[in-house]
Amino acid sequence: MRLKNIKDCRCQKHLHTTLSTIFRRAALNIKLAKMKFIVAFAFLAVALAAPQGDKKPIEIVSSNSEMNADGSYSFDFESADGTKVSESGNQKQVGPKPEDIGTVSKGSYSFTTPDGVVLTVNWVADENGFQATGDHLPTPPPMPEHVVKMLADLKAAGVL
Repeated sequence: MRLKNIKDCRCQKHLHTTLSTIFRRAALNIKLAKMKFIVAFAFLAVALAAPQGDKKPIEIVSSNSEMNADGSYSFDFESADGTKVSESGNQKQVGPKPEDIGTVSKGSYSFTTPDGVVLTVNWVADENGFQATGDHLPTPPPMPEHVVKMLADLKAAGVL
């Protein structure tokens, strides 16, 4: 039997379903190929960003650590590149109630910049927050004289 026209075919619905399935599968294969490319590209980016292994780990030349039953502690270490870290802390009542106990700590660290300058930071962390000091850290400008006078007046008046 010869078909004059595809409309004459009783299989038109079947042909349409088959073609739809083929096109859906092709679209899915394209999406999967794109996803595989993206995953492969991500792995390549991670591999290129990973350390290349030419840098050796920095040796720790000294290390001390102490933890006490009362909650106090201290530790320090120094590495072969001159980095030094030390910290100590203890428990302290930081509020009006006996259960308002917190750890107050203080310490310092120093390291050498790539241009050979040794930078040191001393810090305290207590009920007033974290406060760091160092010659290289920025400092706020001095308070204007009128603000100093206003604060002194408020304190004298009992407001502060």
